[in-house]
Amino acid sequence: MLETIGFLELNSIAKGVEAADAILKAADVELLFARAVCPGKYNILFTGEVAAVTASLEAGQLAGAHFVVDSVVIPRVHPQVVKAINFTAEPTAVSAVGVMEFFSITAAVYAADAAVKAADITLMDVRLGLGIGGKSFVALTGGVAAVNEAVRCGVSAAQAEGQLVSQAVIPNPRPEVFEALI
Repeated sequence: MLETIGFLELNSIAKGVEAADAILKAADVELLFARAVCPGKYNILFTGEVAAVTASLEAGQLAGAHFVVDSVVIPRVHPQVVKAINFTAEPTAVSAVGVMEFFSITAAVYAADAAVKAADITLMDVRLGLGIGGKSFVALTGGVAAVNEAVRCGVSAAQAEGQLVSQAVIPNPRPEVFEALI
């Protein structure tokens, strides 16, 4: 089980690779992924104990220098966040769908964690800039009231401030709309 995650977003692939190496050398952390995304950004997701993740993130930020776009350490991350990032979430019944869209890739990570901790919802997807021009979005499902609360809390997360593009809550979505999100 993941205790803490660190996420680093850079706008240089070369510096991203260098930062990933610095992260792994700085402390005892496990790399979940390091990959290039649109438009020429580089994302690094890793896990470990709080102190190790914090120290590794600092090393990654130092290596990334002015190419760092955003970063976050989330202690006690909700397990659904990493599942949704890795496309392994499998929602079933749908009363409502919520979508939060951000300019920053990192903002989706903290918004997803805030949303899933705020209400009884299921994260469907946390899309991190892959094929969507460097933006990100979070798709979630649950009861209408729960989805409304989760979206409200997700877009209100302090770290997401100023990064929001748009948000939507759709009660009783058509099956085709739901299926297009998974």
